[in-house]
Amino acid sequence: MIELRDVHREYGRTHALRGVSLKIEAGQRFGVVGESGSGKSTMIRLLAGLDKPTSGEILFEDKRIDTLPERKLGFLRSALQVVFQDPMGSLDPRMRVRDIICEPLGRTNRARVAELLDAVGLPVDSGDRYPHQFSGGQRQRISIARALAPRPRVLVADEPVSALDVSVRKQILDLLAELVARFGLTLVFVSHDLGVVRRVCDTVAVMRRGEIVERGPVGDVYGSPEHPYTRQLLDAAPNLRAELARLEA
Repeated sequence: MIELRDVHREYGRTHALRGVSLKIEAGQRFGVVGESGSGKSTMIRLLAGLDKPTSGEILFEDKRIDTLPERKLGFLRSALQVVFQDPMGSLDPRMRVRDIICEPLGRTNRARVAELLDAVGLPVDSGDRYPHQFSGGQRQRISIARALAPRPRVLVADEPVSALDVSVRKQILDLLAELVARFGLTLVFVSHDLGVVRRVCDTVAVMRRGEIVERGPVGDVYGSPEHPYTRQLLDAAPNLRAELARLEA
């Protein structure tokens, strides 16, 4: 579904990505974990066609996207959708929810709005309201509905619960897992939170200073980490086991 081949991204003297190579298979729930500055957000921008690599190749369904001009990326805009960290920052406060959800479609489709609001667990009459009338968790549900509107094949979730109260994180994570399974999506889930990635992903890549230092099935990487940095991340989260138990309760 997605492949990066020796991708570098430089901003002046800053090396945001250093030779990143990976493959994400169709239907996979692929987690990317790392601290701030590890290159996670840069990689997401490249995957979504919002930025270009300094060197290397990026392929979506075997088609290179890094060499395409903006006007030819329309197919990617519908096939790959992003759910961002801050739902309030990504929702236009001047637009009603029904128009926000239909924004990727370029037209208002009330039947599609009703279908999507139901899918994310919001009442149908939510479409007549504005983002500020909802809680943080509800706004993230709206963001997810908008991302699903064009029937994408890939859903990219960029720190989707880090701005939410702990009490609603589990609800949003469960919703994402349910929708990925229901619609047969490929999920790319980016987070600094080891416990969150463990809950929703089957495969994980660990990033450090623009490089992928370890990858593999979640159980293997978490249970028997090979790279010192991965072990450092796990050791720095002394309550990880308790957090996992709480999330899985």
